[in-house]
Amino acid sequence: MQSRFRSDRRLTARMGITLFLLGLLYVAFVAALIVLLKSWVLVVVVAAGLLGAQYWFSDRIALFAMRGRVVEREEYPELHGVIDRLCAIADMPKPVVAVSDMDMPNAFATGRNPDNAVICVTTGLLRRLEPHELEGVLAHELSHVAHKDVAVITVASFLGVIAGLIVRFALYSQLLGGGRRDQNTAAILAAVLGVSAAVYAISFLLIRALSRYRELAADRAAALLTGRPSALASALTKVSGDIARIPSKDLRTAQAFNAFYFTPALGREPGIAQIFSTHPSLEQRLDQLGRISTELGEAATPGGA
Repeated sequence: MQSRFRSDRRLTARMGITLFLLGLLYVAFVAALIVLLKSWVLVVVVAAGLLGAQYWFSDRIALFAMRGRVVEREEYPELHGVIDRLCAIADMPKPVVAVSDMDMPNAFATGRNPDNAVICVTTGLLRRLEPHELEGVLAHELSHVAHKDVAVITVASFLGVIAGLIVRFALYSQLLGGGRRDQNTAAILAAVLGVSAAVYAISFLLIRALSRYRELAADRAAALLTGRPSALASALTKVSGDIARIPSKDLRTAQAFNAFYFTPALGREPGIAQIFSTHPSLEQRLDQLGRISTELGEAATPGGA
């Protein structure tokens, strides 16, 4: 079913190109592992099993990792009310609604398609935002579901996850048993480590390039759906400032899920490290929302009602 969120051909094209390039990388990666490990059955079965698990259970994994739980209307009537209203406007299925008991103000969407999606917000976000700001954030997350880029990021991140796991396994194996293997085995292990590290680096950069664009696309779609870019700008400004005051140890726990968050769990803007960021800078996002405000004839001040 087509939602009323404005389609974004550039986002669709970028998702297609990213999946195509990662697909080629995936095939090359599996082929290299088969050659090195001399067991295509083991490699294919393990890779396919992990891909299936990540695709089918990504929502449960994300909720578990971020201490989220599904909540009913009776417990959070205002949250359900905002999502009901946005889903009616957007003409899309209502996702499962979840809340994470975390002080870090944030939100994320997950799930393999609009019929099996979850929107999760933290208690820190609910406590800090005004109703019109919360509406902007939730519209942003719903646009990720409608554009299906949540599913694409989930699948795209699979290759990096596998490569990262292999790198960690190889490193631990070297540390724990390096003196008990022959030179041939050590050479194979080093080759697997090198290939995995290269694959991880390439997939890391491809995913982040897509992630930065999809955040701008979600901001744009949410602002046009609600007609209130200033509300989303206000939420972005408030949340980014408050996240900078969250203790570093709490931010480190959340950073593994930055690609899914409304705004990254960083204590400051990444600056020169922007190429490695999952999100565009706050200035880029506010500039875009300001332009949309002008187009819609809305006051462009970030706190405007």
